[in-house]
Amino acid sequence: PYQVVLFDEVEKAHGDVFNVLLQVLDDGRLTDGQGRTVDFTNTIIVLTSNLGSQYIAAQPDDEPVEKVEDQVMEMVRSHFRPEFLTRLDEIILFHRLGAGHMAPIVDIQVARVQKLLKDRKVVLNLTDGARAWLGRVGYDPVYG
Repeated sequence: PYQVVLFDEVEKAHGDVFNVLLQVLDDGRLTDGQGRTVDFTNTIIVLTSNLGSQYIAAQPDDEPVEKVEDQVMEMVRSHFRPEFLTRLDEIILFHRLGAGHMAPIVDIQVARVQKLLKDRKVVLNLTDGARAWLGRVGYDPVYG
């Protein structure tokens, strides 16, 4: 693909956005009101949504996400128009992040900050305790 376009939390988008997306998903291109056309034929479009996240969040940590798939998909079908859903290639349910997933995420984020600070000749070192604290306060059981 030439580009990836991300629509984060697409369920919050205005209805007009879905009309535009229908054109993009149908035709692989988008034409604006002035006749300009944008080609989407070599584009991956990713849509994220938190619809049904309450069902996933209520699951025990060791339970597979497939156990709540029917509930989540019912919520998705009640929110989005059928003509929109039928144009999607795939709908993927993700497992929620557990508290145990936070350490590598903290490491990635700290490394990003360290890189920014290095350019300013500032060194940031964190103890293991500080990293663990960041993971605890940054974790949300519903949203990861």
